[in-house]
Amino acid sequence: MGRPVASLHQFRCFLATLDLGTFTAAAAHLGYAQPSVSEQVRLLEQHLGTALFRRVGRGLVPTEAAAALRPHAVAALAAVEEGEKAVTALAQTLTGTVRFGTFNVAHYYIETELIADLLERYPGIHLELVGRNSADLIDQVHRGRLEAALLAATAEADGLVVTPVMRDELVYVSADPERLREPVTAAALAAAPLALADVSWRSRDSTRMKLEEMVRAAGHVLRPKVEVEYVETTLELAARGLADTVCTRGALTMRRGAPPAGLGWIPLRPSVYETFAIAHRPLTDLSPATQAVVRLAVERMRRLSTG
Repeated sequence: MGRPVASLHQFRCFLATLDLGTFTAAAAHLGYAQPSVSEQVRLLEQHLGTALFRRVGRGLVPTEAAAALRPHAVAALAAVEEGEKAVTALAQTLTGTVRFGTFNVAHYYIETELIADLLERYPGIHLELVGRNSADLIDQVHRGRLEAALLAATAEADGLVVTPVMRDELVYVSADPERLREPVTAAALAAAPLALADVSWRSRDSTRMKLEEMVRAAGHVLRPKVEVEYVETTLELAARGLADTVCTRGALTMRRGAPPAGLGWIPLRPSVYETFAIAHRPLTDLSPATQAVVRLAVERMRRLSTG
């Protein structure tokens, strides 16, 4: 291994000492303890293999090595400062329109927070959030109508970059306490009076496919009583006792405001999960603005996952 390089902190302590003439004055200027400043200069001298100061009375006299080092230390610190300014400027000036897809109940999870993050960090970006079924979002990304999307991960995302960001459990929802006494089995699910969402996409809907697979593996057939487009409708039907439903736990617990009154939920047996992911074309094909939105969406979903 090579020897360690000098640090920016050492350069700051060195330059302050050089300009102010003593370790005490340099420490006061930097807001550090005096021993800390003198130690950083000592480590820098040790690294360079030469003295940078000579003690004369209560002061310090710089050596020729210190004079030679000065412009390089100044340049190193200036380069870091310019880099920080460049990154800040990029965030402030990043512009463009981003069409970003979100799965159909993403508004329960992150949409408002994602918009708030974007307005705070990248006010120059115009964001268009397109809420669709995940299967439709995959089609839209493949066709170039969306650059990226947050969706329920499925095998149909082949050819795209897919980054899993969160897993959420599917739960059985009902207003009837008798149906919520124990986890719902495949046989019970097949016999239940179900209202399921995403009727237009039922052959490709991720949740529907998972439920059908669970029931089929136990030798049964899934036959919903009612099929509608929106999860909100299934929850309202369940609250009125007209049907039960299955949805992600987040669609109940992350809502702004409580779910419809009288609803309860219970896990399925065996447990079934949706995996949410960011899907997009290769990063080299994404605009800087879209890359920024993708980063924010990943941050938000992972925060929920660990929250």
